[in-house]
Amino acid sequence: MEIVEDVVIVGAGIAGLTTSLGLHRLGIRSLVLESSDKLRITGFAFTTWSNAWKALDAIGIGESLRCQHHLITSMVIASTFSDKPPSEAPYKGLEVRCLQRRLLLETLAKDVPNGTIRFSSKVVSIDESEGHFKQLHLADGTILKTKVLIGCDGVNSVVAKWLGLQKPAFAGRSAVRGNAHFKSGHGFEHKFKQLIGKVGRLGFLPCDDENVFWFFTWIPATKEEGMEEDPIKLKQFVANELKDASDEMKSVIENTSLECIISSPLRYRKPLELLLWGNISKGNVCVAGDALHPMTPDLGQGACSAMEDGVTLARCLGEALLKPGAEDDDEEYKRIEMGLKKYGQERRWRSFDLVTTAFMVGFVLRNDGKMIRYLRDKFLLGFIAGLLLRKAGFDCGKL
Repeated sequence: MEIVEDVVIVGAGIAGLTTSLGLHRLGIRSLVLESSDKLRITGFAFTTWSNAWKALDAIGIGESLRCQHHLITSMVIASTFSDKPPSEAPYKGLEVRCLQRRLLLETLAKDVPNGTIRFSSKVVSIDESEGHFKQLHLADGTILKTKVLIGCDGVNSVVAKWLGLQKPAFAGRSAVRGNAHFKSGHGFEHKFKQLIGKVGRLGFLPCDDENVFWFFTWIPATKEEGMEEDPIKLKQFVANELKDASDEMKSVIENTSLECIISSPLRYRKPLELLLWGNISKGNVCVAGDALHPMTPDLGQGACSAMEDGVTLARCLGEALLKPGAEDDDEEYKRIEMGLKKYGQERRWRSFDLVTTAFMVGFVLRNDGKMIRYLRDKFLLGFIAGLLLRKAGFDCGKL
């Protein structure tokens, strides 16, 4: 069976659904292919900075999500290497919340038209087709032809591979993520708290009155291989590393159930590939989200920048598809190509900047060298906090 669509988006994650909803707001229909049989909520939650809320407002769902998540007032960073008191940076003029991934995806999915998302639809290959169409072969034997192909299919993106982008590189670290649920309420301050220790870095922040998202990043040793598949070992490993942590931090780990713990290696797109020779778009094909710019979580901008991508892409593609007067298929293809090129130009430097900065911040925070440690504890923590705040002020614009 062969199906013809105007716009196909591969991946019903944050970037894919943001793009689809943005296009819908402009009156453009899209089909979103999702390989899973339901929405993927792995990861539990993430920090959303002002730039993400501007993107959410652009697609019309910001207010409905604000009322379900606390406003975070400041970031507090402490170090087990230093006798200095914790360094605190207030979030003056910024909107920062810990957004639950499930609520975001459900809100996005609810606002796109029925039938937009097709689950259990795994793309296995991409071919050229006559008339400027791209032909997608699905695992179930379905063949799709589309005028526009958008890859939002994550770090192992089939679309990114077709564009010639290299596989994301291993950053040398892994991350455990978890969600602690306090049935009677946690009573924590609305602050993003981090502890830099000898082995890794722990951070946690409340989403609402009952849920607290946390993470722990570290450089895995050989003896820890295979631990990522065992939540019991993961929880015990993190608990063992919290000897110097506060009782508050320890209680977060204690109140995390095993099904609410995951771990994965951290990967990133090599920055020079983004800036110089990587294809963000080619013809009527492009990528967004982790398919474009996987990055380490040290800026908390991975999901935020995926929302920026979605709004920017919907706007640029909308300008191409809605402009009147296309005389034939060749003219329409040319407009699509130019629209996607404009999107790539807008996102290339921003992606390079975020990936590079995140990697460097992660290097400073994890490095155990005496000089780096001294500079970090004496001078750099405040600088890093300021850097995070500056990156969060970006505005991707309106639809």
